[in-house]
Amino acid sequence: MAETYSLITGASSGIGECFAHALAERKHNLVLVSRSAERLQALAAELRGQHGILAESMAIDLAATGAAAELSGQLAGRGLAIDLLINNAGFGAQGEFAQLPLPRQAEMLAVNVASLVELTHFLVRPMMERRQGAVINVASTAAFQPVPYITLYAATKAFVYSFSMGLEDELKPYGVRVVTLCPGGTKTNFFQASGYERPKFLGGLLTPERVVADGLRRLDAGGGLVTSGVVNKMTVFVQRFLPRSLPVTMAGKMFKP
Repeated sequence: MAETYSLITGASSGIGECFAHALAERKHNLVLVSRSAERLQALAAELRGQHGILAESMAIDLAATGAAAELSGQLAGRGLAIDLLINNAGFGAQGEFAQLPLPRQAEMLAVNVASLVELTHFLVRPMMERRQGAVINVASTAAFQPVPYITLYAATKAFVYSFSMGLEDELKPYGVRVVTLCPGGTKTNFFQASGYERPKFLGGLLTPERVVADGLRRLDAGGGLVTSGVVNKMTVFVQRFLPRSLPVTMAGKMFKP
């Protein structure tokens, strides 16, 4: 039987890097994807040495037009079969929508939505044929309500949530599991990279290790939705009983620069 791989986007740091370490400990072969070629190569070498797995690195900018197709072509060219896809790459931008540079927001749509959809489309079809495989899509607790001042970011994560939950039901008959992973604020470089003034999160920030453990636990249980962190779970639950405008107003106060 040919070797199979887990592919992680945004693998060079934060939640993606933690997924790489956790899966390497489980003896998964890995394909690591991000823009940072040097960091990816070092991480792949580290994981090969520590865990005796196969680990490939592919430096690619998922904001570029056709990036997902290019990545899929490289996988086919190298004969790398993917049985677990982790769509983790993503970024945000803080400020008034009308004042933020449109090219940067277009890149956000490309990474957070378009590349995620395209890569999933390319890679789930072989899983369906094999009747085996899994997808973990990293959404956010921002998916559960609009968030002023990170308006487009929250909208992209609402898309990921809706897309993933629908996809889960479609793929069940083929034996392909889908996890919709919704962390809240997490201790990564996300805020710095996205230019956020980091708000104070109720209950503090999650560790990326906690987020990854929650995602993999849900995967082991057969897939589904997981909101990482007890406080986040409670917040999402309580929102169901509030006037729809109230969580939006509260979130806007948190994220207003």
